[in-house]
Amino acid sequence: MEHTTIRLETSCPTEFIDLTDRLASLVAMSGVRTGLLNVQSLHTTLGIIVNEHEPLLLADFATLLEKTAPRQASYRHDDTAVRTVNLTAGERVNGHAHCQALLLAPSACLNVVDGRLRLGQWQRVFVVELDGPRRREISVAIFGERAR
Repeated sequence: MEHTTIRLETSCPTEFIDLTDRLASLVAMSGVRTGLLNVQSLHTTLGIIVNEHEPLLLADFATLLEKTAPRQASYRHDDTAVRTVNLTAGERVNGHAHCQALLLAPSACLNVVDGRLRLGQWQRVFVVELDGPRRREISVAIFGERAR
C-alpha cells in the first residue's frame, strides 16, 4: 500500500478543485498496475465528488448547494448560546457548510487498471470546499498488484 497526504489552500467559500491529474501521477509513481485508489477528505466541510469538469455545471452545483443550505440561514450549530459540544475558540459560523457536506461523500474509491485511474470520458475527481478559504488535507491510499 502507498499512502500520501495532499495539502491544499482553498481560496473561496465554495470551490471545486480538480485533483485528477495529481491522483493519476500518484498512481503512476506507485507502480500499482491493478488495484484501488481511495481519496478521503479529513474535514467535515470538504467533500469528494466524481463528475464533469465543465464550468457552467460546476456553477450549477454551487448554486444547488447554496439553495439547499443557504449561507445566511439560521443553524443551531452556529448558536453558541445553546451548543455545548465540539466548540473551539474563534470558531467560524459554518452550519451551512456542514449541512451541504451531508449531500456529498467524504471519500471516493476508484479503480486502477493497467497502471492508470479508470475513469469515464468526462469524469474528473474534485475536492469540494464548502467553508473556505482554508488549509485542507486529503488522505490518498493506493492498494494493489505491482508490475512484476
